[in-house]
Amino acid sequence: QVQLVESGGGLVQPGGSLKLSCIASGFIFSNWRMRWYRQTPGKERELVATITSTDDSTNYADSVKGRFTISRDNAKKTVYLQMNTLKFEDTAVYYCSAIHDSWGQYWGRGTQVTVSS
Repeated sequence: QVQLVESGGGLVQPGGSLKLSCIASGFIFSNWRMRWYRQTPGKERELVATITSTDDSTNYADSVKGRFTISRDNAKKTVYLQMNTLKFEDTAVYYCSAIHDSWGQYWGRGTQVTVSS
């Protein structure tokens, strides 16, 4: 069955860095567009970053542009989110998602990122 398993979250001080990973299984990873979302209590889930399946082009929310980098390794069936210069407002549960125009969208269970001094 399809699985997306996130890891790499944790507690970090403002200005610090974290790298999230999401390992996929159960589908042809290289054919799917991959995204990272985040959500805080009481708020809607926010799209953070996207990487395409065709040419690895990327797109970012304005709030993370220049600080976060999404990448993928198709051989390892893994998508990453490198997060630098973290701010208090980056605190959230981060979710990995796989999207295909014909086959829908899958979600991971999330990993908590807490930015605190």
